[in-house]
Amino acid sequence: MSTAPPTDVPSDATHSDLKRHIGPVGLLFASVGSIIGSGWLFGALDAAQTAGPAAIISWALGALLILFIALCYAELGVMFPLSGGVVRMPHISFGNFASFTSGWITYVAVATTAPIEVEAALQYGTKYADFTDQSTVNGETVYTLTGLGYGSAVVLMAVFVLVNYFGIRWFARINNALVTWKLVIIVLVIVAFFVTAFHGSNFGAMDGFAPDGPHGIFTAIATSGIVFSFLGFRQGIELAGETDNPRRNVPLAVVGSVLVTAVIYILLQVAFIGALPGDVLSDSGSWANLDFANSFGPLAAIATILGLGWLATLLYVDAVVSPGDTGLIYTTVTSRVSYAMSRNGNAPKTLSRTTRSGAPLVSLLLAFVIGLIAFLPFPSWQQLVGFVSSATVLSFASGPLVLAALRRQMPDRERPFRLPGGHVIPFLAFYGSNLIVYWSGWTIVWKLMLAVVLGFVLLAVFYAFGGLRGQSLDLRSGLWALPWLGGLTLLSYVGSYPEPAAGNLDLLSFEGALPLVLLLSAVIYALAYVTRLSPEAAEAYAAETVREAAAEDAELSSH
Repeated sequence: MSTAPPTDVPSDATHSDLKRHIGPVGLLFASVGSIIGSGWLFGALDAAQTAGPAAIISWALGALLILFIALCYAELGVMFPLSGGVVRMPHISFGNFASFTSGWITYVAVATTAPIEVEAALQYGTKYADFTDQSTVNGETVYTLTGLGYGSAVVLMAVFVLVNYFGIRWFARINNALVTWKLVIIVLVIVAFFVTAFHGSNFGAMDGFAPDGPHGIFTAIATSGIVFSFLGFRQGIELAGETDNPRRNVPLAVVGSVLVTAVIYILLQVAFIGALPGDVLSDSGSWANLDFANSFGPLAAIATILGLGWLATLLYVDAVVSPGDTGLIYTTVTSRVSYAMSRNGNAPKTLSRTTRSGAPLVSLLLAFVIGLIAFLPFPSWQQLVGFVSSATVLSFASGPLVLAALRRQMPDRERPFRLPGGHVIPFLAFYGSNLIVYWSGWTIVWKLMLAVVLGFVLLAVFYAFGGLRGQSLDLRSGLWALPWLGGLTLLSYVGSYPEPAAGNLDLLSFEGALPLVLLLSAVIYALAYVTRLSPEAAEAYAAETVREAAAEDAELSSH
C-alpha cells in the first residue's frame, strides 16, 4: 500500500511498504500541535516582562525570522522527504563532520524539549500540590522543582517513553483531537479576555510601550518563549516521508503552521496586555516586575481575577493536555534523531535497533535519561526555554546552508517547491538564526557551547574506536562549523546580552552587534558554500541516505 513518490524525489517510501497515510490536515495539525505546547501558557507574561507592550512586535518579528527558516525547509522537505530529515540533509551536502555537528545540536535541542513541557505542567499543577517553589533568579521570578516535583517529573518522562513504546499508534489516532482541543482553548482565552475586559490604556502604562527599547524587544524573541513557541513547525519536515503528497503537504504544513500560530500568538499577547487589571499594574510598578501573587499560571490568574472561573479550570486542564501532547511528540522526535544519526553512520548502531513492535527502545531510553539530566541545571520553565530555543535554532541554521549547497550540487534534481530569490532568503534565515542565538545571551550560549564541545568529545571517542565504519570525517567540507560556533561564542561573550552581571563583557551595543553578526554570517555562509562536497560525493551520500531510509522502512513495516 505504498504510494509512489514524485519523480526523482527520494523518499523513505522508495522500495518499501511505508504507509503514507498522513494527509494535508494531519501533517498541518502535527506541526500546529507541536507548536502549541507550553509556550502559549507562559510566553505572554514572560514577553511582557521583558519587552512591555512592545512584546507584540517581538512576536511578529520572531514569526518572521522563523518563517525564513521554515521556507528553506519547505524546499528541502519536498526534495528529500525523509523521516528525520533535519539530521539527514546536512549529511548529503557536507558529509559526516557537519552532519554529526548538526545532528548533535538537534539532539540536545529536542531531548530538552520534553522536560520543558513537564516543567510547564508541574508549575500549573502547583495549584494542587507542592510541585514547585517560587524563587528569584537574576531578579526574575521563577518556579523551581521541589523534591515532589522532581519525582513527578521522572514519572511523567517515563509515561512519555511508555506511550511511545506501547501506544504510539493509538496516540497518533487522537492527535488531531488533541490539537483541536488546544486550538479551541486558546481561542476561548483570546475571545474571553477581549470581551470581558480590555483596557487600551494598558499599552502605554507604567514605563511605556517599549520600556527597554530594541534591547528588550529582541531579547524577548530569544528568551521569553517566543521563538520556542514556533519551533514545532519541524514536524512537517520530520514526517515528510510519511505523507501522501509531499510536494503539496510539506510546504502547507511547514509554512502554514507558522502563519496560523503567529496570528494566534499576536492576538493572545494583545488580549493579555489589554485584560490586565489596574491594581495588578499599580502593584507591579514596572513591566519587568509584572507578576501575580500566589498564582502558578498567568493566564489562569487573569481568568480568576476577571471572574471567569470556568476558563481558569479549563486552563488548568489544558496545562496538562497541551504540554503532554507536545512532550509525547518530542519524545518520539528525540528517539528519531538519534536513530537517524545512527543510520547516517556517525552514532552507535545500537541506537537504530528496534523491537519487534518497531520501537527504537535504546533511543527511547537514552531520551529518558537525557531528559532527567536536563532538569538539574534548568529546574524551571523560565530557565530552560532560552536554552531550548537557541539550541533548536542553531540546529535549524544548517538548513539554509544545505539549501544553497544543493542548488549547485544537484541543480537538475526536481524541486516541486522552489524558494524564489536565489540566496536572499537562505542567507536571511542563516543571519536570523545567528541573531537569535546572540540575543539569547551569554548565560545560555556558554552552556549551549559546552554541550557542543561534549558532542565533539563523543565524536572523537566514537571515531577512535572505529565507529564511522571506515568512512571519512569529511573535515574539509564540514570544518566551517568550528569558526561558526566559535564566532558566535566570542560575540556573545563580548556582547551586551543579557547583562554584564552575567559574566559577559558588555562591549557591544545593540546597533554595534548587528553588523558583526552579519559579517560572521556572510563569512560562514560563503565558506560552507565554497567547501561543500563535490556533486559526485553529494549524489553518493544522497543515494546511500535513501537506501538506508528504505531499509529502515522495510524493517519497520515487517514488524
